[in-house]
Amino acid sequence: MMAIKEPGAKGALTHVDARGRIRMVDVGDKPVTSREAVARGSIAMSAAARKLIRTGAVKKGDPLQAARLAGIMAAKKTSELIPLCHPLALTHVSVELTATRTGYAIESRVRTSGQTGVEMEALTAVAVAALTLYDMVKAVDKAMEITDVHLVEKRGGRSGHYVRVKS
Repeated sequence: MMAIKEPGAKGALTHVDARGRIRMVDVGDKPVTSREAVARGSIAMSAAARKLIRTGAVKKGDPLQAARLAGIMAAKKTSELIPLCHPLALTHVSVELTATRTGYAIESRVRTSGQTGVEMEALTAVAVAALTLYDMVKAVDKAMEITDVHLVEKRGGRSGHYVRVKS
C-alpha cells in the first residue's frame, strides 16, 4: 500500500487527506494572483485528411474553427469534466492550430486572476480541440493519433513559474 504523506508535506498529494480519502483542496486562504498556463499537443493524420482540411472540403464545416471553439468551451467547462477542479472565472482562452508536415500542432493559453492555477483548463482545451479535429475528419482517417498533450509553462501562484524542459 502507498504511504500517504501528511497534507502540506513536500511531495504530498493535495487531493488526498492523511487517511487516504479524496478531498477538494481549500484555496480560500490563498491570495488572488495573476495566473497563466500554456499547453500543447498534436494530432497526426493522413495526407487525405490534411488535404480535406486545407482545401475546405470537409462536409461538416471548418474543422479548425470548430476545434478552436470546442477548445475554448472546454477550458470554460473544465471543473465539470475533471473531478475536484475548482470552477474558475477565466479572463482569456486562446487555442491556436498550426499545420505541420503530419497534421496539426495545437496550443492553448489560459489566464485568470484567482486562487488556483489554470493548468487543467489549458490541457483540457488542447485535448478537446484535438478530439474535435478527429471527429470532423474521422470518416476519412480513423487512424489519426492525438499525442504529446503536455503543460509547457505556467505562471503565478505559490509554486511560481514553471517551464517544461525538453527531455
